Amino acid sequence: MQRTDHLEQAENQEFDICIIGGGATGAGCLLDAQSRGLKAILVEKHDFASETSSKSTKLIHGGVRYLEQAVKQADLNQYHMVKKALRERLTLIHNAPHLAHPLALLTPCMSWMEGIYYTAGLKMYDTLSGDLSIGKSEWLNKEEALKRNPSLTHKIHSAVLYYDGQLNDARYNMSLVKTAMQYGAVALNHAEARAFEKDASGRLAVLHIRDSLTGRLLRIRARRFINATGPFSDRIRLLANPTMGRRMRVSKGVHIIVPGELMPSDTAILVPKTDDGRVVFIIPYNGKLMIGTTETESELGETEPVVERAEVDYLISYVNRYFEKPITADQVIAGFAGLRPLLQADPNADTKQLVRDHEVEVDPTSGLVSILGGKWTTYRLMSKDTIDKFYELEGLPEKPCITDHIKLVGAEGYADDFWKVLVSKFGIPEDIARHLNRQYGTESLEIAQLMHDHPDWKERLSEQLPNTKAEVVFVVRAEMAQTLKDVLARRFGLELTDWQSSDQISETVADLMAAELNWTDDERRKAVYDYHAEIDWFRKSAGLIV
Repeated sequence: MQRTDHLEQAENQEFDICIIGGGATGAGCLLDAQSRGLKAILVEKHDFASETSSKSTKLIHGGVRYLEQAVKQADLNQYHMVKKALRERLTLIHNAPHLAHPLALLTPCMSWMEGIYYTAGLKMYDTLSGDLSIGKSEWLNKEEALKRNPSLTHKIHSAVLYYDGQLNDARYNMSLVKTAMQYGAVALNHAEARAFEKDASGRLAVLHIRDSLTGRLLRIRARRFINATGPFSDRIRLLANPTMGRRMRVSKGVHIIVPGELMPSDTAILVPKTDDGRVVFIIPYNGKLMIGTTETESELGETEPVVERAEVDYLISYVNRYFEKPITADQVIAGFAGLRPLLQADPNADTKQLVRDHEVEVDPTSGLVSILGGKWTTYRLMSKDTIDKFYELEGLPEKPCITDHIKLVGAEGYADDFWKVLVSKFGIPEDIARHLNRQYGTESLEIAQLMHDHPDWKERLSEQLPNTKAEVVFVVRAEMAQTLKDVLARRFGLELTDWQSSDQISETVADLMAAELNWTDDERRKAVYDYHAEIDWFRKSAGLIV
């Protein structure tokens, strides 16, 4: 996957569809369109999954909270939304089992009344799931609950166990892009949409983009342009037609990371209510413990949102209500903040009351198609609805969507114990083999082959990590990783879970990237300096260093 080849294809072809935005929905649209036989291109201002799609709670779920609201408000729309999401949860796991799997969660109950309430609600969740279930809920007494998760406070009365899905969001996103490329799609990261050209009727005809890495300007011709930029949707809508009203509200969600040994259990915890009516998850993730999320009104900025000390304290305060041994802010080792796209409803409504459903909007003046709202669990349905709309608008005979049964790259032939092949055939240490299997599925064979062909690339980037030099080379060559952040935050996911380790290996990663991408010494030094500075900024913003 050479980025230079995709740049040439971008300018020398005319496409059926040009998708702006490289998150889950944009990548889903790319795969959907190309797999139906359309000629599609995607452009992303920063990197694939660089915004909302890598900053999620890493859960795929029907939405227990939405089901509760459906019952309380007798809202059939909420009910149908949950049902659709439950079906999609199963599809996401089936299409990439190395990146998505069932997760057990406990909801602690502090009284017998809470026990009855949450048991009834989660049994309703089971009933609604039907044959889409990935595990049945059950009520646990205090002793059973503490055995399942010893970190829970002994003040609990009981708990309810239930199951939802967990995914590696950034890698799932990358796999969608790569799978679309296997079908012949073109995709560009670090390519900013700057302006549109219109035809005589006022309809969009050409998109001007700028390659952020070289400054090169390109023109992309397409029959139709799709805006899949999530919380940034209004920017593209107004670029296409400055008279359009704003449709999006944005909320900021924060997660913090603490060492995994603070909760020695593979069963997550759902804190069922906070003082402001939200929920908090405490989830094992990649050997660490992820705690989130907050939800506050926010504004779009030009810089990446960061975790602030007040948000750290907020999350810790709720964890400590349910933990026997309190955690402290100085145990936080990383965190991340993302912006959620919320469809505009009542401008005075609290964001937690907005349903994160989606809408395909067509601007009759410019012809721009915008896919608005949504969440990770329903990305495939959003993509399907968007490409269906393309066929309707163009008056073409519609070809059926097939993405519900397209296995993503790395999924074909995958098994949980596929790592044993890497150990037996290539002599790779078990922890590295398991890591590669979880991250890349059967594509891990390509990384193993790099290790075989270049023995020095077998070296770990750190004694404490399973990442090797070969993995860096692979994501540069095969996944368009162009910056340190592309590698450390998205392809590895390390920056989101361990600031110190990510910072420490950045120089070695930069050396490998410099060799692959022909960076000058000055470019390499600047990349490392900027990355160190960014990690320091994250720590300072979170109040973890002065």
